[in-house]
Amino acid sequence: MKTFRAARPRVLLTAVAAGTLLLATACTDDHASSQDKAAAPAATGAASPTATPTPTATPTGEADPALKPFYGQQIVWADCPPDPKAEKAKVDTTGMKCGKLHVPLDYAHPAADAIDLALIKHPAAKPDQRVGSLMVNPGGPGASGVEMVEFGAKDFEGTLHDRFDVIGFDPRGTGASAPVVCYDDQQHDALNQEDEPVDPAERKAARVKQSTDHAAACQAKSGKLLPFVGTRNTARDLDVLRAVVGDKKLNYLGISYGTYLGALYAEEFPKNTGRLILDGAVDPAEDTLDHGVDQQVGFEKSFERFAADCVENHADECPLGKDKDQAAKKAADFLDGLHDHPLTVKDGRKLGRDQAWTGVISMLYGDEKTSWKYLRASLGWAMVRDKGDFLMAFADDYNGRDEQGHYSPLDEAHTAISCADAARPAPTPEHAKAAVDRLLAQAPLLSKGVTVDDYTEPGCAHWPFKTQEKPHTIRAEGSAPILVVGSTGDPATPYASAEALAKGFANATLLTRVGEGHGAFGKGNACIDKAMAAYLTEGTVPAAGTRCE
Repeated sequence: MKTFRAARPRVLLTAVAAGTLLLATACTDDHASSQDKAAAPAATGAASPTATPTPTATPTGEADPALKPFYGQQIVWADCPPDPKAEKAKVDTTGMKCGKLHVPLDYAHPAADAIDLALIKHPAAKPDQRVGSLMVNPGGPGASGVEMVEFGAKDFEGTLHDRFDVIGFDPRGTGASAPVVCYDDQQHDALNQEDEPVDPAERKAARVKQSTDHAAACQAKSGKLLPFVGTRNTARDLDVLRAVVGDKKLNYLGISYGTYLGALYAEEFPKNTGRLILDGAVDPAEDTLDHGVDQQVGFEKSFERFAADCVENHADECPLGKDKDQAAKKAADFLDGLHDHPLTVKDGRKLGRDQAWTGVISMLYGDEKTSWKYLRASLGWAMVRDKGDFLMAFADDYNGRDEQGHYSPLDEAHTAISCADAARPAPTPEHAKAAVDRLLAQAPLLSKGVTVDDYTEPGCAHWPFKTQEKPHTIRAEGSAPILVVGSTGDPATPYASAEALAKGFANATLLTRVGEGHGAFGKGNACIDKAMAAYLTEGTVPAAGTRCE
């Protein structure tokens, strides 16, 4: 899975500068769009650019009479509509059911507009042993929970699917749940074909224009939605879903950004928490600039480890030379050279520097046993044969583009949700300089050409409304025991974030996977799988300090 997405790499550099982080989703498999699958979104016309959500001081949930129509609804589960992409991928969706959940657009005014959220359910394989429902979120923000269940069912096979109805949903503003729409497919392609300027002044001007144009496009097509797509509202949707499916407590698996959703749920509804696994954790208290730098350093180190592994263990198929200490630089120099000498792929598009780096970054979410072999092959085709099609395909998958050239709402949702969750203030000159100094020292390949001027603007500076959300430590006093999972080689959500999230909670345990890649779920680590299953089915919390090699 991927992480907070940005259509404009240096994927990381631009996301950090914009204040929107890359966090992402949990797998690198091709996924079909969920837009045509379940619930059609309610109408969402434009609104004033000054629209600001009215915060709810304390969650009232089921106790609020105004929310009773939502908490009292019944989901009509039916066979999911045919999905040609699932059929092409030979995905078995037998027994899965689809439905929709009706939720208020604005929880402060629930009698006003409402939207529908797309749902999918994979009923428990052993109903007589059923524990309840397991709600899942793959990350993003912007990724589809419907697709996580539909295309990732094999990851739940065995104990989890035996004992739980596995339920995925597209969060508000994403997939088939009133998606945020800003650009059409042709506009997306045009934007992704543009490499950022090398000159710092030109780069800053281009970013300001892109940010301004993007905000205006989103306001024009989705203005009414924008103030209400933040994660706190999605947490409230999750509580409605919990109640409507008949669960007294929420059982939940959140990966990457999904850990932030789970943490906010625990903050809003601590007494409703059951068993929550937060895997590939986000630290909700960390400054977004600092976290972005952490990510960039994490991906640089992962890239270096990949390159060294390529030379040392796969010399017969490695295009990076024989010197493991220079291998990463050789690859980086080639990728940077695509700015002036792009490769033409089969459909006529040009693979430039930024798209090529996006393809590389997307493969670093996996590990040496899964995606690294595809990254070796993709770089080999590009560097030796001048064929950029594989790198472009991975960049397309990261950006939510399918084989027909259609984009999912992923990128638009990513920006909209990120800006609703927190808008980074402009850093002080000292903070910006410290960030740049660290980038140049610890991530020189991914940060080539970066200057302090890249970080002078606040995050979401041109967005149509200003959020009141701020980074903060989440305690979730009164919650059930929460299981936080971190991976030591995770480039997207560094291990330190898992440590910080677990430490911040009033009642949490940290489980460690020693290894590469983003997230631990679905990585085939028997120790992790056993611990997760025992926690979810029996409530057994791993011993403090447990490390899974």
